[in-house]
Order: sequence, then C-alpha cells, then structure tokens
Amino acid sequence: MPIKVGQDTAKTRRSLSVNGKSISYYSIPAAQEAGLGDFSNLPAALKVVLENMLRFEDGGFSVSVDDIKAFAEWGANGGKNPREIAYRPARVLMQDFTGVPAVVDLAAMRDGIKGLGGDAQKINPLNPVDLVIDHSVMIDEFGNPRAFQMNVDREYERNMERYQFLKWGQSAFNNFRVVPPGTGICHQVNLEYLAQTVWTDTDQSGDEVAYPDTLVGTDSHTTMVNGAAVLGWGVGGIEAEAAMLGQPISMLIPEVIGFELTGEMMEGTTGTDLVLKVVEMLRAKGVVGKFVEFYGEGLDRLPLADRATIANMAPEYGATCGFFPIDGETIRYLRNTGRDEDRIALVEAYAKENGFWRDADYAPIYTDTLSLDMGTIVPAISGPKRPQDYVALTDAKAAFSKEMEQTFKRPMGKEVAVKGEDYTMESGKVVIASITSCTNTSNPYVMIGAGLVARKAAALGLNRKPWVKTSLAPGSQVVSAYLEAAGLQEDLDKIGFNLVGYGCTTCIGNSGPIQQEISEAIAEGDLVATSVLSGNRNFEGRISPDVRANYLASPPLVVAYALAGTLDIDLTSEPLGQDKDGNDVYMKDIWPTQKEIADLVESTVTREAFQSKYADVFKGDEKWQGVETTDAETYDWPATSTYIQNPPYFQGMGHEPGTISNIEGAKVLAILGDMVTTDHISPAGSFATTTPAGKYLMDRQVQPREFNSYGSRRGNHEIMMRGTFANIRIKNEMLDGVEGGYTKGPDGEQTSIYDASMAYQEQGTPLVVFGGEQYGAGSSRDWAAKGTALLGVKAVIAESFERIHRSNLVGMGVIPFEFTGGDTRKSLGLTGDETVSISGLDTIQPLQEVPCTITFADGSEKVIQLKCRIDTAPEIEYIENGGVLHYVLRNLAKAS
Repeated sequence: MPIKVGQDTAKTRRSLSVNGKSISYYSIPAAQEAGLGDFSNLPAALKVVLENMLRFEDGGFSVSVDDIKAFAEWGANGGKNPREIAYRPARVLMQDFTGVPAVVDLAAMRDGIKGLGGDAQKINPLNPVDLVIDHSVMIDEFGNPRAFQMNVDREYERNMERYQFLKWGQSAFNNFRVVPPGTGICHQVNLEYLAQTVWTDTDQSGDEVAYPDTLVGTDSHTTMVNGAAVLGWGVGGIEAEAAMLGQPISMLIPEVIGFELTGEMMEGTTGTDLVLKVVEMLRAKGVVGKFVEFYGEGLDRLPLADRATIANMAPEYGATCGFFPIDGETIRYLRNTGRDEDRIALVEAYAKENGFWRDADYAPIYTDTLSLDMGTIVPAISGPKRPQDYVALTDAKAAFSKEMEQTFKRPMGKEVAVKGEDYTMESGKVVIASITSCTNTSNPYVMIGAGLVARKAAALGLNRKPWVKTSLAPGSQVVSAYLEAAGLQEDLDKIGFNLVGYGCTTCIGNSGPIQQEISEAIAEGDLVATSVLSGNRNFEGRISPDVRANYLASPPLVVAYALAGTLDIDLTSEPLGQDKDGNDVYMKDIWPTQKEIADLVESTVTREAFQSKYADVFKGDEKWQGVETTDAETYDWPATSTYIQNPPYFQGMGHEPGTISNIEGAKVLAILGDMVTTDHISPAGSFATTTPAGKYLMDRQVQPREFNSYGSRRGNHEIMMRGTFANIRIKNEMLDGVEGGYTKGPDGEQTSIYDASMAYQEQGTPLVVFGGEQYGAGSSRDWAAKGTALLGVKAVIAESFERIHRSNLVGMGVIPFEFTGGDTRKSLGLTGDETVSISGLDTIQPLQEVPCTITFADGSEKVIQLKCRIDTAPEIEYIENGGVLHYVLRNLAKAS
C-alpha cells in the first residue's frame, strides 16, 4: 500500500544513507524529540507497532497523535495501556488450505460488487499477497525412491481444479503471487526468501521509505518469521482479506511479556527440546493475546534457526507472537540465506538508527518477565494431545503408561495379530514417524542431526520397525540440497525416511493411510496406536484416524522412535535394537555430538544453495506450467466442481447494513468442553463415506479414493458446512459417550450436526453453541467460523476464547459471549434441551454485559449475565453488516 505522509509526524521523517543511497524513514527518536513521548524503553516488538502509527498518522488511515502518545503511556504504566489502534501490516501471507477460500471470497466479492452496481476492479489486494501451495501433498507412497514423484503426481490429480482456480487468481488480481506446489512450506519460504526484516516502498511523492517488515498470515504459524525480527501473526482468512483490501487491523496495544534466555544448550539437546519447555512455561504463565519478546545473554548463543523454531510455536503457547529483536545473528542469517547485500546493509543501519538493535545494553520495560537457563534443557517430547503437555524423555515411558490408564482407560500389553505379518500390534506402537513441518525442518541443526542418527543407525544394521510409516517432508528444497551435499539423504533413505514431498504433510493431517492390515488390527483390539512427528500440532483426530496418541519430538528423536517402534520404551536406558552381530544398540551409541552437527551445517548450508533454489521460486515445474486457466475479470464458476463453488455470503445483498437483533428462542446445537480447537470445529484431514461430506461426494459420483481432505475442499462451502463440528474425536456433551459430529435434532433423536442444523434452519430456529475454556484454540482456520455461521449459529457462549477464532466469529457475523460470575455450562447443568434468549444486543456497546435467559426443559428459567466479546466499535459495524467482508464490499461499492 503506498505510504501517505502524516502532517503531525512529517517532522519525524529522517533520511538514512546506505551504500551511497538515501532512504527515508520514520524516526522514533525524532518523535521523542518532538515531544510525542518517551519511547526509549519500549520493547523492539512494540516499537514496530509504534513506527506503524508514525507512518500512517493523519494519512487517512485512522491513526491519531494520541495513538502515538499512548505508547509512551504504555511504558509509564509498567507495560500496560490497552488502547485500541488501527494497525496496517506491510503484506499478507497465505497457504492453499486457507488461501483458496480467501481467493474464493475475493472472486465472489467481484460478483457481489457488480451486483451492487460497482466496479469489479475495486476488488484487488492493496498490499502484496503471497500464497504458497504447501498443504496439498499427501503421503500415499513412502519408504522408497518413487515416493516423491508418485505423491506429486497424485497431488496434481486430486487438486487440478484448485490449481486452475489459483492460477486464475494470480492473473486476475493485482499484487497477488502464487508459489507453486513442490517448493516448500509457506513459513519456511517466508523465512528463507520472502521476508526482508526491513521493507521498502514509495510514498505519494515517489520517495523510497524504509520501515519494519510486517505481515499477517492466514496460518497461525505465520509467527515463525518473528525469529528474523519480522513482526507477524496469524489471522483468519476473513481478517486477512479485509487487510489486503485496505482495512486496518483493529487491535489493542498489547502487553509484552519478556522471556529471558540465559546459559547455553547442553550436549545432546536440540532447539526442539528448548521450544517444548518454552511452550510448557508460557502456557502455564498465560500469554493469550500478548506479545512475547525474547531477550537476555543466551540469545548470543542461539542460532536464528532455533529462534524461528521458538517463534513458530507461538500459537502453541498462546501468544500473538514470540519476537526476537534484530542483532548480529539476524544479519548473519540474512547473508547466509542469500539476501541482497544492499538490503542486509539497510537492515543493520536502520535497526541501529531507529532503536531496533539488540546489543549488550538492551534492557526495555516489559509487562512481566520470566526466565529460563538453557543449560537446564533436557531431551523431551510433548503429548499425547496437546503441545504444552511436556514430558522429559527420561519420563516418557512411565508417562505413556499413565496416559493409558488415566486418559485412554485401556490396559497395556494387549496383543492383536496383524494379518499376513509376523508381528503383532499393541498399544504404544508407533505407526507413524514423520520428519515434517516448518517448525523443525527449517532448522538445519536438527535436520543434520536426524541425518547423522540415521547414518550411525544404518551403519550398525538398524532399520525402522516394519509397522512404522516413515516420511521426510522438508519445508524447502534447500533442505534436500544440504542433506544431499552432506551425503545424509542416502542414509535417511536406508531406514525409510525417503523424501515424500515438500509440504506440511503429517503436521496438517495429510499423513495418508497406514497399511490396511495394521489399521484393522488397531480397530479390532481398540488399541492406542501412536505417532511421533517433528511438528507443532498433535490435537486429537488431527494426524490420523487410526492414531489416538500423538507426540511432538525433534527430528533426531523421530528417527530414534522409528527404530524403536514404540512409546513403551525408555530411550535413555533401553536398547533400540541389535546390531549386525546381535549386540544391543542404545540411543547414545548413534546420537551425534554438537560439533559433528555444527561442522556439517557450516560446510553444507550455504548462501549459494539458497540463491540457487529460490532463483525461480514463482516459476514452478513443468506440471505447474502446464496448468491451464482463463484470464477473465470474474470467475466462471464451474457448476459441476466439487472443489470450487460460489459461496452464498454476498448473494442478494442490499446496499445498506442491517441492525443487530436480540436472539430469541435459540436451541442448543452443541455443548463442548475445554480446549475445543479449530481442528475439532473444522477438521482438515480425511473423512469417511458415512459422513455428511462423504455422502455429498458419493451423490456426485466422487469415489472415496478421490475424496482428498476437508482442507483441500475449503473452496466448496457445501463440503465445509457438512464438515463443521465433524472431527471424529469431538465430544458433544448433549450425548452420552458419543464421539464425532452428532447432536440431537428437533425431534430429540441423535443425528449429525449438519442434518440437525438444516432442520432447525427450515423451522427458522436460531442456534447457539456452548463451550468451555480456550474455545477455538489452534489453527487460524476461518472455516471454523464460516461453517459455524452457515449452520445457523447466532452465538457461541464459552468461558474464554482464543484470539483468532473470536475475531473470525465476529468477522462472520456470529457473536461470541463469555460467561460471567463463575457461571459455566457445568454449573448451570446444561443438557442441550434448553432454549436460550439473549437481549440488549440492539443497543450493544463493545465488551458490554447483557442478560441471557435460559429456559430449561421443565419450564423453569434462569437469567445470567454474559460478556459480549464484540471488542471494538468497528466490530459492531461488522456485525451490523453481517460480517467484515460485507462491510468492506458495501463501502467499496459506494466508493465506485
């Protein structure tokens, strides 16, 4: 978006000379000299937001001088001043699971604005948008040299309709680029190539202006790039679309928690072990809606790859982001990953001139702090259901036995024969071991470490256990370049970790099917099969329908567990197997030293490798170049497509917004527990023929082999409505002991949530959903809100909401409410047979408390107070319009 110079802050504009070139910038020290406040003690993460205010003040972008002064008050108030501000990121990042529905919405908005008599060309991104296709490759083939090519071929077979649509979008919209399939994972491509740490653009006078690189992304792990001092976080696709169309992101000036790192990592530990401890500590601390900034002398010994791993998992510890300031390591990383030398010089000069540089004297004010000595870190895993469930490796065997007894309520040791095999299945056996996800495959230290574990294991004659589905899915082609340069890919191949594709794979649920006979044995014995993955998410039902217990681990530990084949083992003291001579082999026998790893990283992870692999990043391979599409201004929606359909949001929309109505006589669609994630609400993985989505496809002659996944079909609202609240592990407390997407219909009988909602909509009956704590945790999945809205849900009432999902609900016109006064679904004794009415909405103000009348099945009534989580004044306008996109569309139509 072109920069507009503010009148009051024009005097804060300075120029910087870098390599003989003059570049303008907005100076925080100059703002202080101008009497706008004392900003010297602000954390670097908050200075990025402050600079945004300076740059857009009085430029027609809803930023005032008082907004700028509020940052000085933040420091004076000890790190607190929750003033509402209008923030504008420099760019938007998308991946295909969330990006396809976003582009569908933009295409539908072009139709919608023409229906309102406006100009279709008004629907164009104003900010640069990059969409990386990374979520579509599935692991159908594994453990052999053909795996990569066969998986790529199947990916194109399954997804051609989507790829044709995205190619249309690339040509139809301005400021919109697509990184083709097979390149890498969006966050890793962002970290290694797209991100610049300091961005540049021209203002209305044509002058070049430097400013911090910032972004929002339609994936919660957009936070990864904060490891390179790029402020970014995940938003729902709805919010991202509004941002790219010129709407500011309305936010409160956040609290910033300082996380001090001291000491040094010990021999045998990895960045993954460190981040799992950080996640545990910050979840316990409680940082939802806050920034976390890492500081301390420990950063002097923390490579940027490890910083990115920590930043990546900000959604897992609940923060908006986990930020690392610019320092010498940032500069080293930018140079090593092939960034332009002039850009690198600009980053250093700008950071030092504008107060963003971390040196020995860096000591800002934080809202609160906590500290960790990295010398105390030990090898660890997290599971079986949440990333914060930290388990030291020494305790892993005992912890799994305890989970079997207390969580899964099943006995250990039950064996079931596997048809046609000479082994049995039992609970604890690892059926999926996957080196996957941007979280760790972006980190050459753990990837080289995994390769060395494989090399030493293969040399001793060890191999993966035959029931383990192994896979290697790097986040970029650079990983393959350095693994091959080190000769380690050959060693990984020997034990089954062949390349299966460049994408999210197992981490997003695209793990593909396990061997049918193994699946049948698991089902027959009602066993708790396990997975071990180097990802960031291990929520229920996410990884595989055959797996109940999922554990996060470093890539080297993923290899070790594949060799062991079970969680029912103490890797620190029991043998993994026997060598060629029958001698026991322990993990310590195959674990590399830090020097071995560092030496290989130094020699193989080169600037030239990054420059070579990213030289033609938008070009793609022959398959992508062969994808045919049209160049029409509006999209010709194919009526028979089961992937891309014109959504109903803007059809029949009038020029004027409506009003917010009270909710009268609503029925309960679901009562859900604590930590209901967006995976529970809108699963991304596979689905069966017996589900509403499966029946929809079968009715259209789509065979089960071609079902693909919910995530890949997010461009079709008919599929996604049927998949809402359809996770196989979701538990609706209206039903006793039933798992999956079921509820009671209007007749009181058990039925699918989709069928019940359709029956209620036919009757004109509004619906509500009740939840517990941290409702909507997890991925920034806009379909969790879109599906909720399309099912006719008018309100979600929970004990607390995760940030992104609350925003998404508002963006789709669904009102979030929080219980007050100690009320919960349990204390109220809700069964789902109640009728709910909420008043006071016709005069609602942000964060207002309103009365809710609950009428029980016996006719008795109880009135409780709910806190309305419409947090800001703009959000009231969004709800009045039926959603944020409706609001934007009406305004653009008026403007044209």
